[in-house]
Amino acid sequence: MITIQNISKFDDQQPTAVTIGTFDGVHIGHRKLLDRLINDAKLLNLKATVLTFFPHPRMVLQQDANIKLLNTIDEKIKILENIGLDYLMIYPFSKEFSRLSATDFVESILVKGLNSKKIIIGYDHRFGRNRNADIKDLISFGKTHNFEVEEIPAQEIDEVSVSSTKIRKALEEGDITTANSYLGYNYMLTGTVIHGKGLGKQLSFPTANIHIEEDYKLIPLNGVYVVKSKIDNTTVYGMMNIGFNPTVSGKEKSIEVHFFDFDQDLYGKKIQIDILERLRDEHKFSSVEELKKQLEQDKKTSLSLIAQP
Repeated sequence: MITIQNISKFDDQQPTAVTIGTFDGVHIGHRKLLDRLINDAKLLNLKATVLTFFPHPRMVLQQDANIKLLNTIDEKIKILENIGLDYLMIYPFSKEFSRLSATDFVESILVKGLNSKKIIIGYDHRFGRNRNADIKDLISFGKTHNFEVEEIPAQEIDEVSVSSTKIRKALEEGDITTANSYLGYNYMLTGTVIHGKGLGKQLSFPTANIHIEEDYKLIPLNGVYVVKSKIDNTTVYGMMNIGFNPTVSGKEKSIEVHFFDFDQDLYGKKIQIDILERLRDEHKFSSVEELKKQLEQDKKTSLSLIAQP
């Protein structure tokens, strides 16, 4: 898959089959549409292309500082790389771009920019300034500019009763099992390992403190989770705490991971944490000793879960 962030650099000699959307989470509902795109592109000898936007339109149009997304842009690229696309076009979304008329969008982006010969979209897709154009308009443009439009009907999409909103809600409630089943993969956090206060080491549970740069990334409900990560091509398991460390009167929220049977300096490394299961809420214990006992129990529980086929 070739990722392009400047449409002028797209090789427009190669005709494309295109689908359009933000695809937050790239969940199993999205995959239905993307699989259709890839199959049709092969049959028609077209290049399977996703046109997506960054920043997320709501970040720009609503200046919604509180918007939380399931994927950072780098995570989205990583997920899409593995499904068989030819191109990912990440178009920079701006207020100026949002004012583009439907006609200009079709002519400058889909026709001239991407050389589209087939467009596959969901039944409720709208586009152009104020989102005032719909599937009927797109079909009309297709007749003028010689591209085919395929609509994924409502009943086909609704068979997969999944939405990014449902996944966000599940994560905010700590329901990682539901979120992962809707995503079709383990929800991930990607960040850089930074220095913490060293409390974990004192408890014989040294932790990697994860700093996530993108403030729009959704962090699941506070608590303790079973996780895994790939470090230097080796899969390592562990447990992660999201929260404030109330037993030691912590004031700042942190994400800390204790990896099992692992002793390696990770400071400064960017790592991906895959969240497998949620163990419990974060608690304030009566003493550091009580906390240590609970951590030992958490480790036992985690190892037994990991050992299950």
